[in-house]
Amino acid sequence: MGRRRHARECALQILYELEFHENQVEDLLESYWQQRKEPPEVREYCEWLVRGVVREREKIDAAIQRISKNWRLSRMALVDRNILRLAAFELEAEPHLEPAIIINEAIEIAKKFSGEEAAHFINGLLDALKRERERQNLEREEPGKKENSEEIKQGTKEKNK
Repeated sequence: MGRRRHARECALQILYELEFHENQVEDLLESYWQQRKEPPEVREYCEWLVRGVVREREKIDAAIQRISKNWRLSRMALVDRNILRLAAFELEAEPHLEPAIIINEAIEIAKKFSGEEAAHFINGLLDALKRERERQNLEREEPGKKENSEEIKQGTKEKNK
């Protein structure tokens, strides 16, 4: 298993525990590492993920809720919800990583910790989140592109008359 995968799995376990002990991030991290000896890269990436998800949780949860039309976040299984949070955070905070890699990692973690059905559920939601994010990035980066493409289409139609 790769170090990032291992860090994601550690982060999932810590986030799961945080569901029952909110606002105890630092205590839980300290306790978790006292029980396990991991390479520094695993520990650093895990802590970055956990702190990022906790810091951005409101924004992440709103994004997940927006794309999961028929599922309330509070009704999702704790493991699934936290896998979604991890992947949603990485999709936003790791622009140099291909979204497909992040989604595939989440699917594999879901299979291991939650089951095949959960993996399909997570795959569908993360794919929708990725598409939404791509759409928003296009709109943000090139606000005039849509108008320009419409002008080009109009010009082509007039030319072909």
